[in-house]
Amino acid sequence: MKINTAFILCAGYGKRLNPITLKIPKPLIRINEITLLENSINFLEKLEIKKIKINTYFLHNQIQDFILNYKSNLKIEIINDGNEILDTGGGILNLINKSDENDFLILNPDTLWGDNYLKTTMKMMDFYFEKEIKNLLMIVNKEKSFDKRMKGDFSLKNKKLQKNKENIFIYTGLQIINKSLFKNKKVTPFSVTKIWDQAIENKILFGFESKEDFIHLTDLEIYNKLVKI
Repeated sequence: MKINTAFILCAGYGKRLNPITLKIPKPLIRINEITLLENSINFLEKLEIKKIKINTYFLHNQIQDFILNYKSNLKIEIINDGNEILDTGGGILNLINKSDENDFLILNPDTLWGDNYLKTTMKMMDFYFEKEIKNLLMIVNKEKSFDKRMKGDFSLKNKKLQKNKENIFIYTGLQIINKSLFKNKKVTPFSVTKIWDQAIENKILFGFESKEDFIHLTDLEIYNKLVKI
């Protein structure tokens, strides 16, 4: 089995990157002369993903125009959150409802996804199907983070994620999720952390550790450091 469809989450305001993001949506910021969104699409193409669905809200016309003029072998579809921003959980559910598949790779474009992540991601997808699990998050030890201010989100024990005082792992922005976890949920604004917390309670939230350096466009301070490299 394999994953055919990926979601790229592009609806957020990117407030921590103001004033840049007052006029440019965060996914269209350029690092190393390439937009975060194009970098994510290139990464997914190398993973042999067939379809990409992108959710938008803030400055959505710019993202739509970018994709209309973007040449790719992949089938890329833009889906707007609608009249209000749906947050990560509601946005993911809205994308799920526009697909007839069951399992999805979900990507945050504000992580710099390079070829160094390909092997780890492929192993992660294999693990997901071999273990027949429903939600798998790529995590990294906070010591590997370019932004040394970032705190850990989770602890990891026996491949399962927990939240406690020993949270040394950061969520990288890549996960695989099965649509069954959203059963009985409505398309309203809610965070995907609600899905994770419920999965933790049921002991079914799994983590897959990356050993790669983690570079995440957190805010203006990190942006200024990255463009100088």
